[in-house]
Amino acid sequence: MIDRTVSTPRPVPGRLLPLSAGAAVIALALPVFLIAGWPLAGWALGAVLWIGGELLGLLLGRMRASAPGNAGAGVQGVGMMFRGIAVMVVLLAVVVSNTSIGVSAAIVYALAYTLELMLSLVTYFGSPE
Repeated sequence: MIDRTVSTPRPVPGRLLPLSAGAAVIALALPVFLIAGWPLAGWALGAVLWIGGELLGLLLGRMRASAPGNAGAGVQGVGMMFRGIAVMVVLLAVVVSNTSIGVSAAIVYALAYTLELMLSLVTYFGSPE
């Protein structure tokens, strides 16, 4: 039997808190990179990938709202899969050419994305039914 917490539909919560947390991770990573002497190109690439992914998500959300029926959900689903694949392809290409930049970019992106996702889930499942 499916738990009511998971199966109950809820309105989509605001995105401000999760986006702010992801942006804070990006911002706080810069001084860490400067102090540790890690490649700033890796920090910049991770930040650009995260911001680009968020802009793509915003665009897909707007397209979903304007599309009739279930077509918008399909477009958003395929677009979000493309987002993940595109980030992986870019990071893999950079890791092959420069390991330290690629790995540092992957760490920055993964930390920002993970915190944003975690807060999105908490705000969604923590909202009243």
